[in-house]
Amino acid sequence: MREKSEIVYVIQPIENDNYKVLYDEIVALIESADAEYAGTIYQNIREINPATYIGEGKLQELRERLDGLDVTVLFNGELSPSQTLNISAALDGKKVIDRTTLILDIFALRAESSEGKIQVELAQLKYMYPRLKGKGEALSRLGGGIGTRGPGETKLETERRHIRARIHSLEQKLAETEKRRAQLTERRKKERVKTVALVGYTNTGKSTLLNALTGANVFVKNALFATLDPTSRAFEIEGVPFLLVDTVGFLQSLPHHLIEAFKSTLESAINCDLALIVCDAAGEYEMQLQTTLETLRDMHFSSPYLTVMNKCDLVQDTSAHPKDSIFVSAKDGRGFEQLKAKIMEALQDEFIRTTLFVPYEKSAQYGSLRALLTETQVTYTDFGSEIAAIIPVIYADKFRDFMKR
Repeated sequence: MREKSEIVYVIQPIENDNYKVLYDEIVALIESADAEYAGTIYQNIREINPATYIGEGKLQELRERLDGLDVTVLFNGELSPSQTLNISAALDGKKVIDRTTLILDIFALRAESSEGKIQVELAQLKYMYPRLKGKGEALSRLGGGIGTRGPGETKLETERRHIRARIHSLEQKLAETEKRRAQLTERRKKERVKTVALVGYTNTGKSTLLNALTGANVFVKNALFATLDPTSRAFEIEGVPFLLVDTVGFLQSLPHHLIEAFKSTLESAINCDLALIVCDAAGEYEMQLQTTLETLRDMHFSSPYLTVMNKCDLVQDTSAHPKDSIFVSAKDGRGFEQLKAKIMEALQDEFIRTTLFVPYEKSAQYGSLRALLTETQVTYTDFGSEIAAIIPVIYADKFRDFMKR
């Protein structure tokens, strides 16, 4: 039986114009956590109550409404440790979670790699640790279900000093995995393979796009945060090899400490040669693009990027979309050729297109260098081979003797 969750949706003045989108999003988050949406209580407030988030009158109304119901109470904002405890006490000990706890629960469901599992457990423990203060016997109520799922759930029932020890252990393990990831990144740089990262809002079709462009078979689901662990696959444009990387999706108002927790797996986006910011052309694309750009800025992202509007098969009129957008459909392959051309154009300073002439007597010399370039056409003459090629700029000098004047 799935756990039921009742939303307490607090609307502040700054959210009045956007609350419907955010409301649909938190309902989708509940579904992504394999829980069941039970209902919503709305509350317009001018400012957050430092003790109970909402006012005492609304809290009493909430208690009466939920009396006798077996539900988890989900606040759409971020609760402080004391607010969580006070609200739970006022609601006769019902489990109270916030949006961040729910997102962590989804992360726990989605993490598959060892590094992803470590990051999830570490983020869970760091976030929950101050919320265990003074709970005593209530620790036993935290096990199982929405907001407490994952590798670290049994650790939440231990003494606080054991939780501190677990955090320390996980931080050491994460440091080791980050060191291995840094070595892998350095190796890729030495191999000179350009990296293109798929970044953007969650559930905009990044994994589907990766599968369509590379022929991969990455897990795809119509759910928020369906993909957590980064996935890399090789693909080619005009015979030139690239590495396409799919990353965890972003979300509006994604807590900064969550971004920090997954910084190592997001390094593929930060350190890429080119980013493709993927938006849902049929959805809230303006909000998705703005959220992604703000998140990337927080991560000190400085690489060039292209804006890709996916799911264009669901849109008839694109005149209102950003003018520099590339419209594609991961579902039917529409726009892929334009996208590939734009990728090459964006990275044109990294390559030169030239024609080489290789006399037959120098074939061995050329053969030792051949792996450094991409041949697009070869014509054999009486005296040698004429080769149309794309050469990374860093290797251009090695081929100067063969370049046609």
